[in-house]
Amino acid sequence: MQSCNSGIVIAFVPSPIYSNNAFGVFGGFESQEDQMVERLKPEDRAAGLNSLPDWHLCEGREAIFKSFKFRDFREAFGFMAQVALFAEKMNHHPEWSNVYRTVDITLATHDVGGLSELDLELAHEINRIASPA
Repeated sequence: MQSCNSGIVIAFVPSPIYSNNAFGVFGGFESQEDQMVERLKPEDRAAGLNSLPDWHLCEGREAIFKSFKFRDFREAFGFMAQVALFAEKMNHHPEWSNVYRTVDITLATHDVGGLSELDLELAHEINRIASPA
């Protein structure tokens, strides 16, 4: 089990630049409520985690975690930008932090109080983005 940092609070300041209409250029979004998300059963969680190299269950909560290291800050930030676009399209957002070339990511579906298929899908996409071409 991995200890995951969940004590960070970030304030959101609304901006007219980033209204739902502005993000519409990336494709049609549906709200997470419309996606009928369900908490994974323990056997589905275990199978999903087995298919995700280097992702670990967090200690003390039902979430998964992985730490990524890049050559430098620019590469780490570029990775985060790509993940952010995909996460926004999914309407499912990671908990993450960045220090220089390291990006730590925790995934959980707060609406179900644990892991859902959305977390596994996002983790697979994050691995794809992080893999060298």
